[in-house]
Amino acid sequence: MNTITIPDEMELVYSKPETITDTPLHYCPGCTHGVIHRVLMEVVNEMGIAEQTVGVAPVGCSVFAYNYMNIDMQEAAHGRASAVATGIRRVLPEKYVFSYQGDGDLAAIGTAETIHSVNRGENILIVFVNNGIYGMTGGQMAPTTLLGMVTSTTPFGREQSAMGYPIKMTDLVAQLPGAYYVTRQAAYTAATVRKLKKAIEKAFQFQTRKKGTCFIEVVSNCPSGWKMTPIEANDWLEKNMLPMYPLGDLKVPKE
Repeated sequence: MNTITIPDEMELVYSKPETITDTPLHYCPGCTHGVIHRVLMEVVNEMGIAEQTVGVAPVGCSVFAYNYMNIDMQEAAHGRASAVATGIRRVLPEKYVFSYQGDGDLAAIGTAETIHSVNRGENILIVFVNNGIYGMTGGQMAPTTLLGMVTSTTPFGREQSAMGYPIKMTDLVAQLPGAYYVTRQAAYTAATVRKLKKAIEKAFQFQTRKKGTCFIEVVSNCPSGWKMTPIEANDWLEKNMLPMYPLGDLKVPKE
């Protein structure tokens, strides 16, 4: 990492954590994946657990996370991140292990892995980024797509009679006995980013208790997939996504 010299009369108010690489981000303008990466790695850096942390990234927009996170990373097949994370944690029980997954990955092809990993109470953190579509592969409808929401495969909006209802994975997970800490956060304003960081810090701390799975949903935008500017996407998220996926804790362990 390059060393930056700060003149005596200036105060350093921002610095990139050592757990973030110098690789330029490939994400679209306005996408919150980069923000989530930053916050996640800030927590790992501040807790001093970089050498003990392993991340798992599957197919989707998250697939290149290993280019940006300066920790041990493992790529997984589409939908299998929680299964891979389970294996890593069981073989290396002293490690902090997390998966980083999108909604198409976690709530569609990876539904079984997600549900059963949590139901077994695997001692991992699952970070679930929900933007309501398959962002990487063309903006198709995902299980979390809202009713009436226009996507590349629902040009007239999602219809319940033909396509069913949006699935609230976090609500389902919170009911499972193996779930220890379940929360839904966001990263589209400074205030929501601060709350997300606190949630991630709690989740890593809870791993030391070995009491079950921690699950953090991050309600996100997708300006490119939604065909909006970043400002329009954040406004649409607040007005449409949050009523369906309200922010807050769903399951908090007793201290």
